[in-house]
Amino acid sequence: MSGQAMPTSLTTALTAAQGEIEQALDILLPREEGREAPLFAAMRYAAMGGGKRMRGFLVLEGARQFNVARASALRVAAAIEMLHAYSLVHDDLPAMDDDDLRRGKPTVHKQWDEATAILVGDALQTQAFAVLAAPDTHPDPAVRAELCLHLALASGARGMVGGQMLDILAESATEPMTQAEIGRLQLLKTGKLIEFSAEAGAILGKAPAAQRMALCSYGHDVGAAFQIADDLLDATATVEEAGKATGKDAGAGKATLVSLLGLERAQVQAERLVAQARRHLDSFGEKAELLRQLADYAIQRRN
Repeated sequence: MSGQAMPTSLTTALTAAQGEIEQALDILLPREEGREAPLFAAMRYAAMGGGKRMRGFLVLEGARQFNVARASALRVAAAIEMLHAYSLVHDDLPAMDDDDLRRGKPTVHKQWDEATAILVGDALQTQAFAVLAAPDTHPDPAVRAELCLHLALASGARGMVGGQMLDILAESATEPMTQAEIGRLQLLKTGKLIEFSAEAGAILGKAPAAQRMALCSYGHDVGAAFQIADDLLDATATVEEAGKATGKDAGAGKATLVSLLGLERAQVQAERLVAQARRHLDSFGEKAELLRQLADYAIQRRN
């Protein structure tokens, strides 16, 4: 897999968006005060100060296609990043993936303890929905309700959580998973939230159905490519590059497209998905150029 750097325009835009999302999280997460201060501190530790913010960036760029107010888009981006952070905190727990390192620093249950990590995940998840439901996110309550509904669907039993259950079941399965089964697991566990991130800007902008579907389809393909890239990184990147433990999938005998197809064929599949994702953006013209570059970057990154 190539270690090619991000194009300068994407580098600049993504860095700027990361700063804006960090500021939004700083405002929207509770301050470290009162008897609950350890919880609030751990929430901020988990959600702030790291990560590519790809999901948040998808929200911002999707919203930009429809001239949505930046403040509204940033609230949604921050909410999705909170929910993503909750999923990472819970995934890292000993009962799940049992990881000691995340984004180059100790995981929450290592920095505090397991009970605190569970509560942090719970609190970040509910805070995400509180942000989406607040009037400051959008003046139209129907838009706020739709955002909440679609985030719940993307992250719940038929989305991210369901995917995690399939991942757990796969570890004790007696038969190897098929390519279709691996694809469904990854769609639910990772892809659905990325898909919603791409669609959220269209929801905010009350976009026409065709353009909303185009962004949703783009998110679907980018999410699938991103997951293959993650699996490739686990197989090929160093701990320093990835910012977390690597080689765990192979060590655990976990079924991935890389283990099924091999490195070269998995890379080709990821490249096909990226090309398909780019085609979904044809109707948006030059305004969607950063989204095209992001699709390319999804399979070129080394962390």
